[in-house]
Amino acid sequence: MSGTVSLFLAGDVMTGRGIDQVLPTPSEPTLYEPYVRDARVYVELAERVNGPIPAPVPFDYAWGDALAELDNARPQARIVNLETSITAHGEPWPHKGIHYRMHPANVACLTAARLDCCVLANNHVLDWGYAGLEETLRTLETAGVATAGAGADADAAAAPAVIGPGDGRRVLVIALAEASSGVPAAWAAGPRRPGVSFVPALSAAAAEPIVARVERQRRPGDVVVVSVHCGGNWGYAVERGAREFAHALIDAGAADVVHGHSSHHAKAIEVYRRRPILYGCGDFLNDYEGITAHVGYRADLPLMYLVTLDAGGELERLEVVPFVLERFSLRRAPRADTSWVRDMLTREGAAFGTRAEIAIDGRLLVRWD
Repeated sequence: MSGTVSLFLAGDVMTGRGIDQVLPTPSEPTLYEPYVRDARVYVELAERVNGPIPAPVPFDYAWGDALAELDNARPQARIVNLETSITAHGEPWPHKGIHYRMHPANVACLTAARLDCCVLANNHVLDWGYAGLEETLRTLETAGVATAGAGADADAAAAPAVIGPGDGRRVLVIALAEASSGVPAAWAAGPRRPGVSFVPALSAAAAEPIVARVERQRRPGDVVVVSVHCGGNWGYAVERGAREFAHALIDAGAADVVHGHSSHHAKAIEVYRRRPILYGCGDFLNDYEGITAHVGYRADLPLMYLVTLDAGGELERLEVVPFVLERFSLRRAPRADTSWVRDMLTREGAAFGTRAEIAIDGRLLVRWD
């Protein structure tokens, strides 16, 4: 086996609520949030800032300029954290406060980006109960999108998604969620209970079951992505346990990429033993347009991560493409915003020996010591 493997990675894809309302088949809009009781309010907030959204929009609308970037990059595997239940059934999980869902008839919103894998180990996949999770899994399977991190029982939730990019190689995606990201312990999958692959806290010891799983399932030439939902919504700090967890996986040969998400904004990047660790990829699609809280973190700048690994699984190239979300659609970020992302990644990456620079085409290149 030879050649490189290229990946598209992104953080939270939240196509429920406001985005779902502008798609061709919106869900029933009732919400159970403390302040907003109708999902259409999120559409109104976005329109106040950037003008009318031409609902119903085509299924590829939300991806906007990202589709051309993906066509240009031609990644062999496309992986996102889907932080939305896909269901028209189920009951809202009690006392949770925020419930995301997209109507199953709108699943073409995801296939429009030709996604290979949706990670489901997060704090919204069970928003509409076990029936909602079951329909989510069934809908994605029917659509031809692999899933990782949630399932009908603990074994299914822990099982890797398998993507075959060609040349006889495979990309394995193993996903789990940590309690700090807001995942209730009750959501943990059990021997006969549906749920997510769950860990109370990240540490080197928490990596051991994943190492054992990879040793059983990895074949020569496989690339392993460990995707983890961890940490709170805001703040740049990287917890010690998260770093120990990622390093332990790489030291044991159980991860070629660590794909972190949960925070609504991007966080630091580390390259450890020539393996990238994305400590927080931020939101990629959401309906927060018009909501100005926490502006200092620039959650309004979604990032596309393009990772190229060499034949031995070591990092060859890491590019970051910044976007802005306007009228629920992604467009390439202007130079000033790209410079802001560069400065943030360089500042936060300093402790990890990484920095960013702007390339001629406007993408960011990540460099490491």
